Amino acid sequence: MSAAQAEFAGKGYDGARVEAIVARAKVSKNLVYYYFASKEQLYIRVLERIYETLRRRQDELPLLGLDPVEAMTALCEKTFQVFVDEPDIITILNTENLHRGRHVKKSPIIRLLYERLASSLSTILDQGVAAGVFRKDLDPVDLYISMSGLGYFYLSNKYTLSLIFDRDLKTSEYIEKRKDHIVDMVMRYVLVSNIDSPTKRKPEK
Repeated sequence: MSAAQAEFAGKGYDGARVEAIVARAKVSKNLVYYYFASKEQLYIRVLERIYETLRRRQDELPLLGLDPVEAMTALCEKTFQVFVDEPDIITILNTENLHRGRHVKKSPIIRLLYERLASSLSTILDQGVAAGVFRKDLDPVDLYISMSGLGYFYLSNKYTLSLIFDRDLKTSEYIEKRKDHIVDMVMRYVLVSNIDSPTKRKPEK
């Protein structure tokens, strides 16, 4: 699976070859086809693995046991950090969007993973509303799309944006600044107007 993920991330679905995957993995093609009937089935399993990795990393946080402001802050940070730590997620999801989600549609697993995420996020929002710190009109799916998009776009376009704006957005310094920026943007959106974003309460370094 690691070999298949590397091949699909490097060459996309159309450019990837089973021959190259078996060469990377040092196994026979017959063994691959014993478990997967086609390259497409192998690719779908790689997609599931990518989404499972993202959800597992997010689930490492005990979100439902935290104060709602702390939980939302931690989810913002973790969602961005997993994109940083697992760059294959971005490249493979870019590929799948070029295919208009054709392969995600065939997976029985991926949608269930995100139904659970939406449920957890909805619980955090409800707790924040009950505590009087979050707005009442927030949609968990829209919020997650915005939260992940703020990091996804930055990382998927970091090379071109670095050239255009003459800043090396790939450095750890800029990546940390971006993480703080995402938290600040999201929290300013979800918090009621009389409460500051957590990043604004951090002491100056």
